[in-house]
Amino acid sequence: MSAKSAINKEIFAPHDEKMLGAVQVKRRTKKKIPFLATGGQGDYMTFICLSVTNKKPAQVSITKVKQFEGSSSFVRRSQWTIDQLRRVNGVDGNRDCPEFDLEFDNAFDQWVAGSATEKGVFFQILHHTCQRYIADRKPEFINCQSKLLGGNSIFNSAADSVTSAVQKASQALNERGERLGRAEEKTGEMMNSAQQFAETAHKVRALTSKC
Repeated sequence: MSAKSAINKEIFAPHDEKMLGAVQVKRRTKKKIPFLATGGQGDYMTFICLSVTNKKPAQVSITKVKQFEGSSSFVRRSQWTIDQLRRVNGVDGNRDCPEFDLEFDNAFDQWVAGSATEKGVFFQILHHTCQRYIADRKPEFINCQSKLLGGNSIFNSAADSVTSAVQKASQALNERGERLGRAEEKTGEMMNSAQQFAETAHKVRALTSKC
């Protein structure tokens, strides 16, 4: 089982949530550790996860999840609602890069994703989710490539595929309707011809019987 599948199973599924997307990250700038802090928990992996509740009305959250060295389980850390997200900074809108920043009402983090591709997929999911679930005051996306915000996103590709399939189906139905229409027209013509032939035959028999 992949780490993201395990996170969904351990962290979100028990709370009747499903994970929409996740990206493994590391900090670009180290957090200052208080002078009195001792006995750290060692190395760990960090994931930024996007999830939504199964119950209506849907609640969307962004959660920081960690897995500490030597442990197979995951731990939920900080969490924000998607309405608390104020700005998403892609750092460089001209090239693929793994860096990005997330700014919330009460927090600001600078991250580096495992790869530019992983960041790109997460951004597409995050942007799509914001457009779908936030009615007012949507977060600002800056320094992001257009392909991550609509251009050639995975969602638009899926939508285009569905639209294309619907158009093809509609065209096939229209063509079938035209064929049926032509067949009905021909059938009507044949029925009219047969009726006229029957009427003519009846008149001929009537005249013959008189003779």
